[in-house]
Amino acid sequence: MPEQEASLRPDLLPRLGAFARLLHDAGLEAGPRRLTDATRALVHIDMKREVDFRSALRTVFVSRKEDIPTFEAAFDIFWAPPDPRVTAGVIPGRSRPLPMSPERAKAWSSVLGLNTSQMNREQNPREVPVSSSGYSAEELLRHKDFDEMTWSETEQVRRLLEQAAWRVAERRTRRMRPARAGRIDLRRSARHAIRSSGELMRLFRRRPSMRRRPLVLICDVSGSMERYSRLLMIFAYAVARREDLEAFVFSTRLTRITRLLRQRDVDKVLDSVTKGVHDFSGGTRIGTALGDFNRKWARRVLGHGAVVIIISDGWDRGDPAQLAAELGHLRRSSHRLIWLNPLIGSEGYEPLTRGMAAALPYCDDFLAAHNVQALDDLGRLLAGLGRRPAYK
Repeated sequence: MPEQEASLRPDLLPRLGAFARLLHDAGLEAGPRRLTDATRALVHIDMKREVDFRSALRTVFVSRKEDIPTFEAAFDIFWAPPDPRVTAGVIPGRSRPLPMSPERAKAWSSVLGLNTSQMNREQNPREVPVSSSGYSAEELLRHKDFDEMTWSETEQVRRLLEQAAWRVAERRTRRMRPARAGRIDLRRSARHAIRSSGELMRLFRRRPSMRRRPLVLICDVSGSMERYSRLLMIFAYAVARREDLEAFVFSTRLTRITRLLRQRDVDKVLDSVTKGVHDFSGGTRIGTALGDFNRKWARRVLGHGAVVIIISDGWDRGDPAQLAAELGHLRRSSHRLIWLNPLIGSEGYEPLTRGMAAALPYCDDFLAAHNVQALDDLGRLLAGLGRRPAYK
């Protein structure tokens, strides 16, 4: 921290809150809980030492190695001491920008007195070149891993997901409707015959009505899934706009977010989910979360041939036996159980973790969820669902 720490001490907490908001806008997890942890950590260090101050905040706000450059850039921009020899926004020896939307970059530039170019490396994003094989930029984006995308690419993917032509396969219901072909509708034919003095002049027919299968989405938002959570929530929002969807998220406990997804503005949806899910980016207990679902929600939402989609990387701190038991119960209660794992797109990945090893025998489909193309493949699978597969 700067040497002026003594003069900043009265307003240190508000400034720390502002720094947390900057980190949040740059894509790091910096909610109220981490801010509380940061204030507690600062009590145990000498804040006159910049190295200790930086290390304490880095320990609290950084959970992945890839986030270190972003944190360092944000720290340099926010906490750098003013230097009259340089112009506003230019930090001596520091040229790392922040991955931030142009609108947020302009807002922070105004607050901190910086040049927008220093805040945001995406102001003039490089265009994705069209390859010689004829692929368009959009096609290349569809095959790019969510974890490797820049902010501008994330916004393009958001539009692609919202425009996706989703349609889940239909199922026969017990309700019958009039039709030109099908079974004879004796009741309707008899009523019509009464009008003609009891003579059966015409046979009416009926057949089962069709209705699309409901979807149940159970998404892992623990720390290991943090880099995929935002786009997967956008995916859930896009599906909820078109289909009968019940959505849940879990880390150490299960939270229903169906009502939150009904808001019109996707940004408000993301903000509401982040604030409403208290264990966002926490640990992972898949078996416990599925147990809560089976006891409290299964009877309410798994009727009418529902399709259950679980999105998780399989990293689990719970008991594999409990996970297997809960998945077995869930499999028997649903029409189809699909497991999406973003790590399938990683080179050399094998489902060897305890959670995945316990889950695979109960899954009808084990698919990737690391890019737009993988989610399109899921859409085609759901559109072509037929009869229930035999239970393994």
